[in-house]
Amino acid sequence: MSSELPSPRDDNEPTVTAHAAAGSPAAPPEQAPARREVTVRRAPRFAPFMGLGVLVGVVIAAIVAYAGPGDPTLTRESIFGFFIMVFAIPGLLLGALLVLVLDRISIRRSKRAVAQRTYDDDQHPE
Repeated sequence: MSSELPSPRDDNEPTVTAHAAAGSPAAPPEQAPARREVTVRRAPRFAPFMGLGVLVGVVIAAIVAYAGPGDPTLTRESIFGFFIMVFAIPGLLLGALLVLVLDRISIRRSKRAVAQRTYDDDQHPE
């Protein structure tokens, strides 16, 4: 049974990239290479940035609605609701635009690394 599992490689063996292993006729298709070249980067998450944009829009809407002069025909809450729509949607879009810019920056700062396969003691006896 241990002959079916790939053996771990020594540090002196050459690194096999993921692209070379997939197209190589010498590598069996059922076995993945023990080492693989990968791209590592820190990518921002979209939801927190977009949520922060909405939150900033709501705060600006509250300031505009409650700091301005009162209107006898409209309540402060209806003015606040209107300005939430006016400021929250652009805040959402600006947050999405910011995360896209940060994502492009993270792609430029990405680094190449070598990932090595590890085995659990139960699955790979020595």
